[in-house]
Amino acid sequence: MAKAKKGKSGGGGGKPAEMLLVSSKVRGMIKDAGCNTAGDALDGLNGYVAWLIGQAAKRATENGRKTVRAHDFIVM
Repeated sequence: MAKAKKGKSGGGGGKPAEMLLVSSKVRGMIKDAGCNTAGDALDGLNGYVAWLIGQAAKRATENGRKTVRAHDFIVM
């Protein structure tokens, strides 16, 4: 799979080209919570994580930084 090229804003539409999560860790946390993991759950979470990263990168850029900090992930 080829990665989609993104603009400088870091914006992010669509699915990421690769899995950003450690599947066994996510599945373990879900199991520890007493739930089962659906086949598409990791894809949905992976897409959400990619969106969060894009939003954080956009916020850092808009604030004149190239470094993404923890507070850039806070969604209000």
